[in-house]
Amino acid sequence: MGNADYLETTYDKFIFRVARGYYYSRMDIWVKLEDGTALLGVSDFLQRRSGDAAFVEPVVIGTQVQPGDEFAHLETIKADIVLPSPVRGTVVATNDELASRPELVNEDPYGEGWIVRVQLTDWAADQANLLDAAAYFPLMQSRIEEEGRKLR
Repeated sequence: MGNADYLETTYDKFIFRVARGYYYSRMDIWVKLEDGTALLGVSDFLQRRSGDAAFVEPVVIGTQVQPGDEFAHLETIKADIVLPSPVRGTVVATNDELASRPELVNEDPYGEGWIVRVQLTDWAADQANLLDAAAYFPLMQSRIEEEGRKLR
């Protein structure tokens, strides 16, 4: 994706990106709609804040998820993170590449670093609780500034 596909901000020496055309939860999980299904992954902010991915364990295919339910576990050099689903439905695919290449979450969070695909059961209800890129961007910026203040 070219820069026109992202909203970007720089803090210190780091560039943080928010992909346009995606939806975001307040827990920094992204949702990309594709033919009645949703790909889920972690935002650029979450992957940077969490550190290098060492292990990504999605739930098994067939798992029913509701908003807030775990859809994956992410282990990084800094933290163990339970990733909460922002949507309801059934997990119909997992990104098998992540088993041998968990770093894809860091290298390409909005593309090859996707984690699960969910067959949606109530997109209208889910969408009401998600932010588009323009709404998520200032939330991310405030979190970046907050993290920066903690480090000073």
